[in-house]
Amino acid sequence: METKLARIAEIAKTKPEEKFTALYHHINLEMLEECHYEIARNKAPGVDKVTKEEYEANLTENLHKLVERLKQKSYRPQAVKRTYIPKGEGKAMRPLGIPAYEDKVVQLALTKILQAVYEQDFLDFSYGFRPNKSCHDALKKLNCNIEKGKISYVVDVDIRGFFNHVNHKWVVKFIEHRIGDPNIIRLIVRFLKAGIMENGEWEPSLKGTPQGGVISPLLANIYLHYALDLWFEKVVKKHCRGEAQIIRYADDFVCCFQYKDEADKFYRALQQRLAKFGLEIAEEKSKVIEFGRFAEDNCKKKGKKKPDTFDFLGFTHYCSKGRNGKFRVKRKTSRKKFRAKVKAFKAWIKSARHFDIDYIWDKVRLKLMGHYRYYGITDNSGMLYNFKFEITKLLYKWLNRRSQRRSFNYEEFNKFLKYNPLPQPKIYVNIYG
Repeated sequence: METKLARIAEIAKTKPEEKFTALYHHINLEMLEECHYEIARNKAPGVDKVTKEEYEANLTENLHKLVERLKQKSYRPQAVKRTYIPKGEGKAMRPLGIPAYEDKVVQLALTKILQAVYEQDFLDFSYGFRPNKSCHDALKKLNCNIEKGKISYVVDVDIRGFFNHVNHKWVVKFIEHRIGDPNIIRLIVRFLKAGIMENGEWEPSLKGTPQGGVISPLLANIYLHYALDLWFEKVVKKHCRGEAQIIRYADDFVCCFQYKDEADKFYRALQQRLAKFGLEIAEEKSKVIEFGRFAEDNCKKKGKKKPDTFDFLGFTHYCSKGRNGKFRVKRKTSRKKFRAKVKAFKAWIKSARHFDIDYIWDKVRLKLMGHYRYYGITDNSGMLYNFKFEITKLLYKWLNRRSQRRSFNYEEFNKFLKYNPLPQPKIYVNIYG
């Protein structure tokens, strides 16, 4: 299977105008079995309530039946189960779609095939949900663009409810640029139109791709590749007399410009461009700010204390100086993300405080290490220590509520920490590495 996908990728790369007309047959027994084993076991079940273990109990027969339905074109995805997860600080909720298990397997197979084609087309400044690209890579590139380039202005943009407003007709049009196999197109449309099941009631999915679907991130990248990336690369940059750069991670992107008039012009044009494809800028979260090596001096001339900041991928970026006195972009955990993480931990320890202390401590260590691994980036050590401090306070508070009696006083708690230490904050990502 890997060889076949590599061959598709090679053709897509060497023939950028090639339209693939025969891909459906690759969704076969071998591919589906491989996808089954790749899906994690701890995933929540969809409307069918079937888990990976239950499906695996009769795997051969289940997959043979699935392949037969795919061949006969009688396979139809089930409705996506809608659930909600906290968004940001937990004040709002984000809808999350959970497909049925069999649909996850087929979506993953379809994603592999489409990815083999579109990975050759996606531009270098697109980082979201792509092989061998990460959030940290996007942050490093953004840092390089601002520090090494001639950037003086940043356009910070937020698309309002992107995954809920993707236009299905445009998705199909974009995919048809490269995919000419009607069976693949039919399968994609069926996934888009499968509908949503919430509280036992079915509702049609007239637009959007449910967040949580295996194929949703790839469809999002394809959508923005044509709606935003190519437009910025082939139209916007060519009409700029100064430097212009963009860094995109899924629907989260930042654009950098050398001149203010070009940044303002782009912001106005972007609103019209996105509206064409059924998308809208969240104006209360979007802005054009002065940012770069001259921003601090210009702010002082205008009577401002310091330049504005912007958030990207969970970090607040701000203008500063290095030890040598030269301009540097620095970053720290954004206040919004910091509060949301602390709030999430509080909810967890409150519900888990009655479990065995060894279990709790193992989980806390894992949660802290996960936080350090992502937020442990150059210049952010202070916020890592703040996070550990807040977590330690919450542990002291809620472990003392395990019974009617106080489990700890400060002296006993510090002694316990001495013999059961929590992981120390550490910088894992060098922004210049």
